[in-house]
Amino acid sequence: MDRTDAPPRADDSAPPEPTEAPELPPVPAWLDEPTGERALAWAAARTDETMSAFTDDVDYLRLTAALQEILEAPDRLPAVTEAAGMVYNFWTDAAHPRGVWRRTTWASYAAGAPSRPPRPDDASATEWEVLLDLDAERRRRGRDLAWAGAQVLQTGPLAGRRALVSLSDGGSDATVTQEFDLEERRFLTVAEGGFYKALSKGTLTWGADGDTCLLAADFGAGSLSPAGMPRQALRLRRGQAAQDAEVLITAAPHAVVARASCDAWGRTWLMCMDGLGGTRVWWLPDDAVVPGGEAEARRALAADEEIVPTDAVLIEAPSSASVGVGRDWVTIQLREPWEVSGRRYEAGMLLAAPLEEWLRGGRDGLEVLFTPTPSSFISAATWTANHLVLTVLDDVAGRLEVCTPPQGAGRGCRGEWRHHWIDLTGAAYRPDERDGVAQSLSPEDGGGRGATAAVRDPTELRPGRPLLEVTAQAVRQRDTDYLFISASGWTTPPTLTLARLTEAGEVTGMSVLRQAPARFDSRGVRVSQHVAVSADGTRVPYFQIGRRRTSAHAGTGDGGTTSVPAASAPAAGSPAREPSPGPTLLYGYGAFGTSQIPCYQPLTGKAWLERGGTYVVACTRGGGEYGPGWHRAGRGRERHRVVEDFAAVARSLIDRGVTSAGQLVVHGASAGGLLVGEMLTCHPELIGGAIAEVPVLDLERYTRLLAGAMWRSEFGDPGDPDDWETMRPLSPFHTLRPGREYPPLLLLTSTADDRVHPAHARAMAYRMRELGLEVGYVEQTEGGHTGTAISAQRAATSALIHAFARRAANGGNVFGHPGS
Repeated sequence: MDRTDAPPRADDSAPPEPTEAPELPPVPAWLDEPTGERALAWAAARTDETMSAFTDDVDYLRLTAALQEILEAPDRLPAVTEAAGMVYNFWTDAAHPRGVWRRTTWASYAAGAPSRPPRPDDASATEWEVLLDLDAERRRRGRDLAWAGAQVLQTGPLAGRRALVSLSDGGSDATVTQEFDLEERRFLTVAEGGFYKALSKGTLTWGADGDTCLLAADFGAGSLSPAGMPRQALRLRRGQAAQDAEVLITAAPHAVVARASCDAWGRTWLMCMDGLGGTRVWWLPDDAVVPGGEAEARRALAADEEIVPTDAVLIEAPSSASVGVGRDWVTIQLREPWEVSGRRYEAGMLLAAPLEEWLRGGRDGLEVLFTPTPSSFISAATWTANHLVLTVLDDVAGRLEVCTPPQGAGRGCRGEWRHHWIDLTGAAYRPDERDGVAQSLSPEDGGGRGATAAVRDPTELRPGRPLLEVTAQAVRQRDTDYLFISASGWTTPPTLTLARLTEAGEVTGMSVLRQAPARFDSRGVRVSQHVAVSADGTRVPYFQIGRRRTSAHAGTGDGGTTSVPAASAPAAGSPAREPSPGPTLLYGYGAFGTSQIPCYQPLTGKAWLERGGTYVVACTRGGGEYGPGWHRAGRGRERHRVVEDFAAVARSLIDRGVTSAGQLVVHGASAGGLLVGEMLTCHPELIGGAIAEVPVLDLERYTRLLAGAMWRSEFGDPGDPDDWETMRPLSPFHTLRPGREYPPLLLLTSTADDRVHPAHARAMAYRMRELGLEVGYVEQTEGGHTGTAISAQRAATSALIHAFARRAANGGNVFGHPGS
């Protein structure tokens, strides 16, 4: 290891120390101390140094102000949840930078709906009742609080009158959760019988009524997993101390997390996760005998095994599967093949069975609700009172399918499920529609009026179809069949509609509740989807958003390109001009089965697209764009495929003339930050700059830093010599080489990030500076893993990212101070 004063390895099974070049600079161990005085002083100095290269830039300051104006615009779409007959929303603006939690009635929220698209939301038509002002609460408590969510009680005599509100310090994953009186608009103290979870990672959620809660938290020595998550979940009754609570589940010491939850139908569920993709679920009957008390809790934590109540019933399913329950049904979405009752089911299938029958051991009632194809799979599912609504990705564009169980089948009757696709006409609109008619399914070609007809690009994937993100959220799923449907696209601002499903599963009464206005000029911006060919021949899709550049519209001196409005495009029949490479920002993630899907990004639109840049999003393996197989193909020892895919997209953009290597800047966050680091060190010849937010960069030590222990199945185990052999060539911190040229790198992290340790970014910046490389480093003191706690901070960060990208794409010294 090349870190001075580094702590000893946790076990003797770790791989031998990698051999480093003698001249590779060591990194001091004090950078590992998140709030250590020396580390904070170093981080502050580097941050000031980096920001000094931008804060005197008038364009950067103007862009920051413009982006903050977008984030605080009063006519933003107020996303809502429904609970106990009211509509709730968390809202930030210039007057409330930390935000207010508020609610209104259905009638008042509907009053703000536009009469016809694309009229922007008239927020003044809705009367909001402010429940909690977080800025005032911050002043009262004297801490930098960030909103972490709320759960309104929906059953029992206190329904709609009490909530569990979670707040964090500076945006960290650790939260404080406290019962809140919605009528008196105040937090209840423990002395008053209020439920409370002290600051820690974990959860506090409502039980089946307002007199019980389910608590998973830090209960002292031995109660946290190696990933820093709770190993034990309790059932706490009102007025009861945690040490007297019932012990519902205790995970084994090596597991990742244990939890308990109560569903909309009042059933209690226990869950234990051994690792990502390894989960078991139990149903806990209401009359189950559950031990309690501090002695029992301590005994269970000291045991080297998983402990659940004797009466708990395990849901039989592969541990890698995703198990769901709705109404009278259990659903099982497979991530690997499964054989049961003599029948084989393939990965990606969604299966359903009557819940009571399944719990009794019956295995003959499995129904296949969805079978994936080479291009489509289920990305999400939600139950209403009588239907299961699936979100399906088809070549990374969304659509909705309704699955309706046979009447009475959940109670022992047989019958066939019915299936309907939801017609999304009216669920989205384009900002350049002037006739008031939403054309949600018109192709997002973005050519606009007067656009030039171009020769079809052979890399284009299924041209002419709409590229939309569509989500469905049940409204009071226990007793209604209403849905919130949200739709948006790369140039299509979000629209929120309310729809009702009929008994047959068809949509009736779809009405637009809110439409967000356009936040950037998208005239002439074309949206397309393409495929690159990776090193092993795999076709890798990517989205491309931007205006067509030609030799007549060359880049401007500041690294951007001249905007080309539709009206200035050559007339039909004019000689076609060759495309001209220009600044391109390529985003990637490629991990944890997370899909990169179309979505409206107003900050990128304003800061990059409107200024003539091209934005590209890669859908590499390791993600979930094509289901579990796509994810599995980029995990563990196959991680190199993710890097190969990302590099293939970069080469495709260069080969197609969209950009050049010097004008291509890569960007990613978290696991995407690792991908950016891998691209920087493995393929520096393909890029002109790199931006890594809250990144994982040291693959040798990541499992011993904060939550890293839970990611072994994703990135590999550095303690396994065979794993480390494949990980070592990809670890950005270890693969930097003296004397090799690298493009400039911008590193962004947060002192308050308790998920990915800031030591990853600190160590990388330190080493690159010692090597005389061009690196910028910015560490926020709050914001957690998301990196931002308030809109002003988010605007400044986004402006910095895009300002850096423009400078890097234009070449030259972006920071003005290479090396140390």
